[in-house]
Amino acid sequence: MDIDLSLVGTILLIVVLLVASAFFSASETAITGASRPRMHALENRGNARARVVNQLRAATERMIGGILFGNSLANILASSLATSILIAWFGNAGVAYATVVMTLLILLFGEVLPKSYALHHADRVALATAPIVRAIVWLLTPITSAVEVVVRTLLKLLGVKIGGGISVLHREEELRGAIDLHRGPEPETLQERRMLRSVLDLDEVTVGEVMVHRKNVVAVDADMPADQILDVVVGSQYSRLPLWRGDADNIVGVLHVKTLLHALRTHKGALGPLKIDLVMAKPWFVPDTTSLLDQLQAFRKRREHFAFVVDEYGAYMGIVTLEDVLEEIVGDITDELDLAVPGVRLEPGGTYVVDGSVTIRDLNREFDWRLPDDEATTVAGLVMHEARMIPEPGQIFTFFGFRFEVLRRQRNQITAIRITPPPLEEGK
Repeated sequence: MDIDLSLVGTILLIVVLLVASAFFSASETAITGASRPRMHALENRGNARARVVNQLRAATERMIGGILFGNSLANILASSLATSILIAWFGNAGVAYATVVMTLLILLFGEVLPKSYALHHADRVALATAPIVRAIVWLLTPITSAVEVVVRTLLKLLGVKIGGGISVLHREEELRGAIDLHRGPEPETLQERRMLRSVLDLDEVTVGEVMVHRKNVVAVDADMPADQILDVVVGSQYSRLPLWRGDADNIVGVLHVKTLLHALRTHKGALGPLKIDLVMAKPWFVPDTTSLLDQLQAFRKRREHFAFVVDEYGAYMGIVTLEDVLEEIVGDITDELDLAVPGVRLEPGGTYVVDGSVTIRDLNREFDWRLPDDEATTVAGLVMHEARMIPEPGQIFTFFGFRFEVLRRQRNQITAIRITPPPLEEGK
């Protein structure tokens, strides 16, 4: 039996072209879909292939142009060769046969199969194919550059603007999306997700939202006798106490417990000659609109842990500490001196009885909820804002998939709410 070597060679060439098509399809999917953070980390650790991947993505248009050119050339040439064989066998009907056969072969082996594999192993495939793709893109640079110029010219004529890079907001949204995808059954995973979100929110939360309100601040009258001031200090759980004179709003300084103890030691325990004005520190005032990110940087720069918060009129509103800022990231920091503040109580059936003064941010961070806090800070404020009224006890509302039942109200203030969250989604 005679074997037509030219026919065998043509069939082998078609197979090679299909493999090339699969390579181009897989590399395009992998390089564009590979993890940017992981490629960046690998490059920083000296991985040469990761550096190539990042270089290719830095010139995305040229890379895509080179890959598409090579892929199109492989597919068209393979189809032409198959058509010539089938025309020789079946005459003009071979064109139809070749169209059907090559469409199926290219779709299955040149597109779907390689792209599916690359989609599920993007990082591995990207690292493996990047050096070859870089060489192909370099060889095709004259062609791809000409195509790029033509494309940009056509888009410009159509009024479409391209380029300008990725905005900071876009990158932040991408990072938030990656954080949301960081899921797992381990409790540590939930805590990591909370902390990462909180770090990104530092520039959106103000000190006025996390401060300790003045009504809850332990302050000392600077004109009291030294022994009475010492009694207040000893009976307090805090290491820094505000000092006021004449009026509780007239803050004149900060008394640090260590400084007071040092002064007592200097005076050998005698309280009579102790002058509070000589041991107190100057107060530091910050606007209530200061972001937590700016405040954290200010704490580091001044090497202080304590500041007084004032409103736009300069009125004293409360205090903010370094611990308050850190708690926005890591959650509540408790020690043997902290007082337990009731606010949220879990009930049978998965409902929560929540004090109206509990902040929405605390609920979102603790339970991984998504209640909006743009228009209201507390859960009571959220209910009133969405209801457009001051609800009566017993009224029930449904917002954002949550069920809110007003339990108690004192005058115009909602003091207790029962919250029923939506059912948890699978995998959360």
